[in-house]
Amino acid sequence: MISHEYVEELIRRNDVVDVVGSYVQLKHKGRLYSGLCPFHNEKTPSFYVYPETQSFYCFGCGAGGDVITFVKKISSLSYPEAVKLLAERSGMPEPEEDDGTGRMRSRILSMNKEAARFFHACLNSSVDEAAQARAYWRRRGLDDRTIARFGLGYAPNDGQALYHHLRDKGYTQAEMDASGLFKRSQSGRIYCLFWRRVITPIFDLRGNVIAFGGRVLDDSKPKYVNSPETLVYHKSETVFALQIAKKSASRRYVLCEGYMDVISMQQAGVDTAVCACGTALTQAQVRLLSEYADEVILSYDSDEAGQKATLRSLELFRNSPVQVGVLNIPNAKDPDEYIKKFGAERFRQLLDGAGNALDFRLARARAKYDLSQDNQRLGYIQEAVEILANGSTPTEKELYAGRLAEETNIAKNAILAQVEDVARKLGAKRRSARRKEILHSGEMDTIKVPYDKSGPGAIGVASSQRRLVAAALRQPDYLKKIAPALRPETILNPELREGYEAILRCYQEGHEVSLGAVATVISEKAMNELSGAAAEYSDVSCTPQDIEMYLERIARGEPLSARAADKSAQELKDYLAQISRRKGGGQPEEE
Repeated sequence: MISHEYVEELIRRNDVVDVVGSYVQLKHKGRLYSGLCPFHNEKTPSFYVYPETQSFYCFGCGAGGDVITFVKKISSLSYPEAVKLLAERSGMPEPEEDDGTGRMRSRILSMNKEAARFFHACLNSSVDEAAQARAYWRRRGLDDRTIARFGLGYAPNDGQALYHHLRDKGYTQAEMDASGLFKRSQSGRIYCLFWRRVITPIFDLRGNVIAFGGRVLDDSKPKYVNSPETLVYHKSETVFALQIAKKSASRRYVLCEGYMDVISMQQAGVDTAVCACGTALTQAQVRLLSEYADEVILSYDSDEAGQKATLRSLELFRNSPVQVGVLNIPNAKDPDEYIKKFGAERFRQLLDGAGNALDFRLARARAKYDLSQDNQRLGYIQEAVEILANGSTPTEKELYAGRLAEETNIAKNAILAQVEDVARKLGAKRRSARRKEILHSGEMDTIKVPYDKSGPGAIGVASSQRRLVAAALRQPDYLKKIAPALRPETILNPELREGYEAILRCYQEGHEVSLGAVATVISEKAMNELSGAAAEYSDVSCTPQDIEMYLERIARGEPLSARAADKSAQELKDYLAQISRRKGGGQPEEE
C-alpha cells in the first residue's frame, strides 16, 4: 500500500483542475469547471471539476474521483502506475510499495524489458537463424533505424533460452509464471511462448514494455502468437505505438490493422500511425485515441474483412468528438504493400485525400445494388436515407441528397423529405430510450431496499444519508457529530456504505479525509458514488443545524401518512424530472 501521507502530498502537488485541463478543454463556471466527458461520448458537457474537493464527476456516465483516479482512468493505468506518473509530473520521488501486487507488477515490467533486450540481441547475433530473421525484416522493407526504434527482435529456436537467461538474472519462478512469457508442456517442462519468431515489443504510454507479438518466418501455423493478459497488459485498453504518436505535433492519427502497417507508416514519416491491440477495436481504445487525436483516418485492409472492420470502427467513433475519415487503398491490399509499391510520398498524398465516414458508408451501400432495376434502386435509396438520417449534419444531408438524386434520378426534395421523416422517427426513439435511462439513473435506482418493508420513507432516509456523507467529505469536522450517530450498516446504498466505512477509517486513524485518501481501499463503483454525492451538493452549504436535522430524520425513519406518501411519490417524480433538466452541481444543462 502507498502511504496516506504520500498520497496527500501528491494530491497537493497535482491540482485536479491543472491535470484534468491537460486532457479536457474546461470552461470556468463560477466555482466549477465543465467540459465534455473524456470517458463517454457526448455533445453536451456533463463533466464537472470541483476545485474545493479536488474531485471530478460526470453526471452523464457516473465516473468520478480524485486526480489519481482521473489519471488512472484516462490513461488505462493501474493505481500505482497513475501515482508514479503524477509523481514524475510533480517532481516527487516514486513511492515505495509494500503490497505483493505492486512489487509483482514492477518485476514483470523489469522482466519484459530484459526479455526485449534478449530478443533484440538474438536478432543481431551471428548464428544462422538470426541471419534469417534479419532477412525477414529486410524483406518487409525495414531499415536498421526502424528496427532499433521499435526494438524489434527474434526469439530463437531454443524454447528455453529466455527462461535460463531470466533465471540467471535473478527472476523467480513465480515472477516468470506471472509474466505471460512462458508455458508448460504436459510433462511440466517450461518453455518460452515465443520461439523461432520475429518479435515486436508492445509499450505502454510511459514507454514500459508490457507485452510482445511474435510472427513465424514462413507461413506455418499459428502465424501469430501474442502475449496473454497479465498484471501489466490489458489488450483491450492498449494502442500499439501510441507512446510514439503522442509526441507528434500532428493531431491527425492513422489507425491501421496491424503492427507491420504501423511500423511501415512510421518509417515512411507518418509518425501518428497506430493500431489496436487485440482482435478488434474497443470503446476503451477509442476513448484513449480521442485524448490525443482531433482526426482519425481508418486505414484497414481493402479486403472484405478489412471493410467490415472499418464499419465496426465507424460505429465506435460515431459519438466521439474525433473527426473520422476512411482511407481507400487502390491497387494494394494494405498500407504496407502500397508504400512498397508506390513510395512514402504517394501514400501521404493518399492520406490527404481520405474520404469521410459518409462516403464510405454510402459507397458500401451502393455496391450492393443494380441501379438499372427499379426495386434495386428503391432498396439503395432506403438504405442511403437511413445512413443520412442517422447523425449527419444539415449541410451533409443537403449535399448527399443531391448526389443521390443524380445517381437514382429521384427528385432531391423527395429524398430530403424522406431523410427528415426517418430522422424524426430516430430522434423520437432516442428520446424514449433517454427517458428510460433517466428513470434508472436517479437515487431510487441505487436503493436496494424492499419497499414493501421500508415504505416510502426510505427515500428521505437514503437522501439524508447521502447528504451527511457528502458533508463529511466537504467538512470532515462534522464527523464528530455524524460518526457516533450514523452507523455504516444502516446506510441503504451499498456503494455509499462502502465509501462511508473508508471515510470513518481515515477519520479514526487520524488521516486527512478526502476522496484521495479512500481511493486505494474502495471499489470504482463506491468511488463514483462518493464523487456523485460530493458533486450533487457542491453548491449547497451545510450548517450544524442541517446535520442535526438529517440525523433526526434518519432516526425517525420518516414515518409517512398516506397523504404524505402521495406527496413523497410526487416529489420523487419531480426529482427524476429535475435530473433530466440538470447535469448536477446546480448547473443548468447547456443546450
